[in-house]
Amino acid sequence: MNPNDNEELNAIREGVRALCAEFDAAYWRRIDEQKGFPETFVKALTDAGWLSAMIPEEYGGSGLGLAEASVILEEVNRCGGNSGTVHGQMYNMFTLLRHGSEAQKSFYLPKLASGELRLQSMGVTEPTTGTDTTKIKTTAIKRGDKYVINGQKVWISRIQHSDLMILLARTTPLAEVKKKSEGMSIFLVDLREAIGNGLTVQPIANMVNHETNELFFDNLELPLDSLIGEEGKGFKYILDGLNAERTLIAAECIGDGRWFIEKASAYARDRVVFGRPIGQNQGVQFPIPEAHIEIEAADLMRWRACEEYDSGKNAGASANMAKYLAAKASWEAANACLQTHGGFGFACEYDVERKFRETRLYQVAPISTNLILSYVAEHLLELPRSF
Repeated sequence: MNPNDNEELNAIREGVRALCAEFDAAYWRRIDEQKGFPETFVKALTDAGWLSAMIPEEYGGSGLGLAEASVILEEVNRCGGNSGTVHGQMYNMFTLLRHGSEAQKSFYLPKLASGELRLQSMGVTEPTTGTDTTKIKTTAIKRGDKYVINGQKVWISRIQHSDLMILLARTTPLAEVKKKSEGMSIFLVDLREAIGNGLTVQPIANMVNHETNELFFDNLELPLDSLIGEEGKGFKYILDGLNAERTLIAAECIGDGRWFIEKASAYARDRVVFGRPIGQNQGVQFPIPEAHIEIEAADLMRWRACEEYDSGKNAGASANMAKYLAAKASWEAANACLQTHGGFGFACEYDVERKFRETRLYQVAPISTNLILSYVAEHLLELPRSF
């Protein structure tokens, strides 16, 4: 695939841009100021079918791949929006699509495609384990015709605007498994029934308008058919969703980077100081093309990850490297854009400070850049495991 000369991808770009044109900078600025949720935007994206792009046609979706989905999210960010409000629906759905039973897929996927239900949340991270997922302490114990969940999760996004959540819990104690990655299972939690009946949600205020929470499970009961796939294989299943997540986040960062570069270039052309455009001065000029070059390089790794994932290959390395490069490049583009605008970069009306905060998140989550370096060192360069 040549992504720059692909009619289908270009049609997707044009369609998403047309929709995003209805939600201008003032809309996103207002949502950020109110610490609100862009409900109108999400509904429009859902009604247009963009959030069901990866759901197979037999379940009411478009049957597209990760490459097409990545373009959708890239364009939302490139148009000045924030895909962090919707991206969970795409990568969380992978776990259900690839490992759910036919009964689960037939029941849930059409409702996700139509927008009747939302699957925006994934409960993996815990306060005492962080990225050390195999050490999670949340348990799921089978009692009769129920699984009983106890434990705690943190940094779980969009609970308030999701009907369903993918949950990772330990079904076999760590001391009883041969490999620490075994003994964990994936569940599909109906949040409408769980909240207030064993699940308590505590919002976490943060520097970005990103809806995220701490969760407390106190004898939450789930039906046996909430289990996705086989018991004990949840860690393997969740990796499918995580590799998709990292690739999609890379695309979002690329969209952010291009927004920053276009914004900085326009300002540097138009802003005149000492009788000349500031973009004529190499000290102002050079950081902008440097950011552009790094975004373009990150984009190439994004396409490699998409190709591997969509063809059924192990995309773990490419997905991690794409996320690393794109997050780094978007952050450097953000810095260049803010510096180019000078004091005006701090003014809310220019939107630079909002996007600056939003793209900074991706150096930390999902998965920090340090953990990606550890992954590459161990799995690609055969260096000793560092943790």
